[in-house]
Amino acid sequence: MSLASAASDLSDLRDYAFEWALVDVETSGLVPRRDRVLSVAVVTLGPDGEQTGEFSTLLNPGCDPGPVHVHGLTAERLRGAPAFEQVAGRIGALLEGRVLVAHNAQFDYDFLAHEFARARLRLPVARRLCTLALNRRVDPPTDDLKLGTLAAHYGVPQVKAHDALDDTRVLAGVLRASLREAAQLDLSLPLVACPPRQDPQFAPKPPKTPCAFRNPGRLGAGGPLVQGMKVAVTGETRTARADLVLRGVAAGLNMMGSVSRHTSALVTNDSATDSAKARRARAEGVPVIDESAFLRLLDDVRPGTAHAGTAAPDPVPAPEPGPAPAPATAPSPTLPAVPTPRAPEPGEAAGPKPGKKRATKPRGPLSGRRVLVLGGTHPEAVAARTRVVELGGAAAINLSAGVTDVVVLDGGHADRRLPRITALLLPTHDAGWLVAPVVTEVPGADARRAAAHVLPRGGVVDLPLPKGRGPEHRWTVTASWAQQTECEIDVVAFVLDEDEQVSFDEDFVFYGAPENPGGTVRLLGDGPTEQTVSVDLATLPPSARKVVVAAAIDGSPAFGDVGALHIVSGPGTSAAALVQATLDAATTERTMLLAEIYRRGQSWRLRAVGQGYDHGLGALAGGYGVDVAD
Repeated sequence: MSLASAASDLSDLRDYAFEWALVDVETSGLVPRRDRVLSVAVVTLGPDGEQTGEFSTLLNPGCDPGPVHVHGLTAERLRGAPAFEQVAGRIGALLEGRVLVAHNAQFDYDFLAHEFARARLRLPVARRLCTLALNRRVDPPTDDLKLGTLAAHYGVPQVKAHDALDDTRVLAGVLRASLREAAQLDLSLPLVACPPRQDPQFAPKPPKTPCAFRNPGRLGAGGPLVQGMKVAVTGETRTARADLVLRGVAAGLNMMGSVSRHTSALVTNDSATDSAKARRARAEGVPVIDESAFLRLLDDVRPGTAHAGTAAPDPVPAPEPGPAPAPATAPSPTLPAVPTPRAPEPGEAAGPKPGKKRATKPRGPLSGRRVLVLGGTHPEAVAARTRVVELGGAAAINLSAGVTDVVVLDGGHADRRLPRITALLLPTHDAGWLVAPVVTEVPGADARRAAAHVLPRGGVVDLPLPKGRGPEHRWTVTASWAQQTECEIDVVAFVLDEDEQVSFDEDFVFYGAPENPGGTVRLLGDGPTEQTVSVDLATLPPSARKVVVAAAIDGSPAFGDVGALHIVSGPGTSAAALVQATLDAATTERTMLLAEIYRRGQSWRLRAVGQGYDHGLGALAGGYGVDVAD
């Protein structure tokens, strides 16, 4: 179905009537806490979609302008331009009382937040809207969701890409058209609340250096220490704690902020201490030494084994706490970008049965179809979505322009989306259709982009090898859930070593700490029912063997109340998704492992996990070695 419209008059869209401030920034790099804004443009629109104001300027960042080949802003061009604090007041006046809009809005918002903090001024933004997140909900028939691609689809002229003012004018056209499509689908807007971010400590903290050596195991009686040993410290020390840690790091030790079964030794001057680290060390049988012994052993630390890209067994997806069923085995399709299929390996959770030919692309009567299931009990809905995947289709959890068929189970006729589905003339079926589905061609289906590979629970794919750095080289996993969900769901990530443990607590990425110290893993949120984990595969240290993406429910509801979670994965935030999976087997669980990206020799793989636990996020984090109590 074609819903595109580039009409600028939005006066009839009363549910989408806001004062808008459309923003685009060009920057010296990709890290807001470190890099600077080089140019900024703001275009304001009224509730009717008409432009009410415009402002743009180059900025002198006082630093190297970074990738000139991208933005074209040389130091010579920026010389003589105002500093950000000189124009912050004018920018703030345009933002005040309006919804900030940008394409990948968290990026622009974070850079503005840091620039306003440097100027010691308040960023007057209470809500933001990401046109990228909005179009993920709409799901237009485009090859990707880049601003230029959407502009071409919606008929918006683009004069000069990566020019802040032109990009903002293009953004205005894309916003108007996207709002019209959202209205036809009766979609709620993914507005994000923006709490005050006036942290005066905007200066970047030095990243923690991952240990370069593998963990050799526990400290033997009397020593010696070996490079790579995991050492934690608890309680008061005569040497400043920071100095003690720095000396250990300099010697090649992995100085940890928590204790797990993989800890080599705990340093404490109080053998009777009841700290959480000491209690865990006693429970796990971890050797305990005092500060004097530790300093003496530091004088003769033995060489360790460096991390290398050698093949390792496929990882087990479950952390320590709580039993859970293993993921079901399933065929593993190969991404188009990977020319050679891989062979199955011993112990792999997802691979072809012996004697079976590996499928390189999903096939079946529903191949290329996206099917939305309405109604039914939780087990009935799960069974229906599972059947959709078995038939080669993709199971949708929200209505979008990409939905081709709707299955209505018992109670589904009361779903508030059904009148809209009927108005859009989408084919609707009962449960019996899934036994032997007969499909009808959808108008314009040939023009739609190639469907992403559908992974079953436990399915695995090889990822293209990363090349260089930049936003297009970051691999993303985006999780979304039903737009009617009322409870809070948090997506988190853990960067793990070969022991299935974080190297330090900061490798636990969550809402309160959305980036690990090296900036290799980030949490992005531009919608109340959607969150993204972005991983820079090219710069993850050799000690990082796996990144686990999980979801946790805040409060008493369980995933059986929420329903299915949908994950899509691909290179960059706006590229077409290459992999998708619908994870809906959980019932009483409050935390769920969604996906894991892990090393296999020199390559990377992604597994759709879908494994749940009844315990909360704290227990899940503790199982990966995150110290949440001490």
